[in-house]
Amino acid sequence: MYRRLAMVLMLGGVAASPQFAVAQTADGSDKVQIERVIETFRAAIVNKDETAFLRLFLKEDITWTGVTTDASIERLYANRPKPEMERPFKFFSSSPRKFISFVVTDKEKIDETVSNIRIDSDGDVGQVWFDYNFVRGSYKENWGKESWQMVRTSDGWKIAGVVWSQELNPTPPPAAGLQ
Repeated sequence: MYRRLAMVLMLGGVAASPQFAVAQTADGSDKVQIERVIETFRAAIVNKDETAFLRLFLKEDITWTGVTTDASIERLYANRPKPEMERPFKFFSSSPRKFISFVVTDKEKIDETVSNIRIDSDGDVGQVWFDYNFVRGSYKENWGKESWQMVRTSDGWKIAGVVWSQELNPTPPPAAGLQ
């Protein structure tokens, strides 16, 4: 009796241990649907389509936060136009609407390319992680890692939060008209 109880307790402890937890990955249909959201996100930027872009989000006031690398912060601070200027902030927050408004009103072609996409989902919530390059005209302004929190709604997968790192290009953009 005690042996059986000890065995049950031991197996229960092993099963509950975090080191034995296995992440579930998105099944085929979830993965395809989430990949479609990723491509719609990118296409809306390229096509400057504010309506399509904003439809991708769970609500308007999601977390939308960028973190600038230490090396980029140091370059910005070293090259400040006025010595009395404060050190730039490491992170900043905005919103999907402000971002797509910038994209739509900018005269330059804008693209965000993605690679090394990783998707994890249990069918109701999902995590997307990828490398990105943000290109304005022919100039790669910044790059880094981007992470999305997603939820599956009755209207399909929606982005509930976006967080990214950004390394700013240390090479200045070409002079206007030379792009």
